[in-house]
Amino acid sequence: MKHQIEVVQTLLDALPFIKKFHNEKIVIKYGGSAQTSDELKEKFAQDIVLLHTVGLKPIVVHGGGKSITSLLKDLGIDTRFIDGQRVTTKEEMRIVEMVLSGEINKEIVSLLNNHGAKAIGISGKDANFLEARPKDFENFGYTGIIDNVNPQIVDNIIEDGFVPVIAPIGSSSMIGHPGFNINADLAASQIAVALQARKVLFLTDTEGVLDKMGRLITNLDIEKTEKFKEDSTIHGGMVPKVDACIEALRGGVKKAHIIDGRIEHSLLLEILTSSGIGTCIEL
Repeated sequence: MKHQIEVVQTLLDALPFIKKFHNEKIVIKYGGSAQTSDELKEKFAQDIVLLHTVGLKPIVVHGGGKSITSLLKDLGIDTRFIDGQRVTTKEEMRIVEMVLSGEINKEIVSLLNNHGAKAIGISGKDANFLEARPKDFENFGYTGIIDNVNPQIVDNIIEDGFVPVIAPIGSSSMIGHPGFNINADLAASQIAVALQARKVLFLTDTEGVLDKMGRLITNLDIEKTEKFKEDSTIHGGMVPKVDACIEALRGGVKKAHIIDGRIEHSLLLEILTSSGIGTCIEL
């Protein structure tokens, strides 16, 4: 009986957040260990299904850098990075699209469907959802940046009761162009702005933003975040993530979260509890 009462109490504790975020769009950038561990994949799918069932509107944007690198290695194709971003040749772009739009996107869609959510996978090429251009073609090749997000296709998917799962491949206005490889963090940020999402969450392989002593910083605003970048408290791979958070906030998203995707049910813990588990950045 005690356990049953605890279960009911947990549901009651989540109720105010379910009411608060009912019918709100929540963009989730899915990556890191949560995307590679079979056990964490199942927990992630359960989280999305629960959020969708109680009336939130989750939108999944996924990466896949490790899988891309692994396949390129298997094919004997060298790949280069500059400042942490992949240099994408035309040959590599074919592999990038194959892995992101084919293998990973459809795996996530199938996982969500098997857990009871109706999911549909698209890439930025579908209905020109993500219009892009080269970041710096001479140095980065077909690695792109987003010029424009056309939200109608995703709005239609949500309106029809489906969970959108988005591969960050950008479309080009040039006929026959292979498209662009887009950083998934930045794609999630711009998609959140275009869809007027309430929140954007980034699943990572760290607790969140850490101070110089390695302790979790639970709350930040844009000004403090910029200062921590300047004094190198925030450095390395965390920089593009906080930049994506700041871009989303300045575009009208209420809150951005960086959370530890290695923790089971991290999405539910962050969205449906008062304590949360990661770093929340807001204006």
